Amino acid sequence: MSFHVVIPARLGSTRLPNKVLREIAGRPMIAHVCRAALASRATSVIVATDSDAVMAAAEQAGARAVQTSPAHSCGSDRIAEVMIGERWPDDEIIVNVQADEPMMPPSLIDQVGDALSHDLGADMATAAAAIDEPLEFANPNVVKVVASAAGRALYFSRAPIPYHRDSANAAFVGAARRHLGIYAYRVAALKRFANAPPSFLEQHESLEQLRAFDIGLQIALVDAVALPGPGVDTEDDLIIVQQKMSHRS
Repeated sequence: MSFHVVIPARLGSTRLPNKVLREIAGRPMIAHVCRAALASRATSVIVATDSDAVMAAAEQAGARAVQTSPAHSCGSDRIAEVMIGERWPDDEIIVNVQADEPMMPPSLIDQVGDALSHDLGADMATAAAAIDEPLEFANPNVVKVVASAAGRALYFSRAPIPYHRDSANAAFVGAARRHLGIYAYRVAALKRFANAPPSFLEQHESLEQLRAFDIGLQIALVDAVALPGPGVDTEDDLIIVQQKMSHRS
């Protein structure tokens, strides 16, 4: 099954200004993300941005770039603008790859796109990985996810879930999973998502995926075949990724 990759790339990051243009191993961050997406089986790779400089960097890396409104509050809304402009049919699949994930494995992009194409009852798909450390389980910057036995996401939270009533540290071993910020959507589902207002839970936890539950979307959850390297939110994160990628290149 085919899918498109859209990379929402906002230049105005508050914690790390001009984040997606910061240099890693001799290239801007967005170029590394584009390279990973282009190495996947995606039919097309489009960078959705409000910045001329990001458009130029994306095009130089071999991706298409589309200028989008600077007013969007989240990446999904930015992708929806591209989707409408491209006039993709309702059953088309879009994979949202974050612009601050320069070490994203192409195999993970393929896995999430394939998961949605094979699960006809799901509206979205995403990925998770096991949590092995208690500190990671307790960290509110690590988003946790719990799923049903059928492999559908039940809830995402910054809180340590599932919570073990008798021992706060017991639940993380073998049960807790860290959500990886990559999504696949059917076009019809993304239309519903973008047209719905931000939900109470979404605003409370600052997790846009919680809006999907409020409007009744089903999210397939898969165990990641490959883990992305660390994402970049701060200057410290950038230094870590620069070191890892300079050794790899």
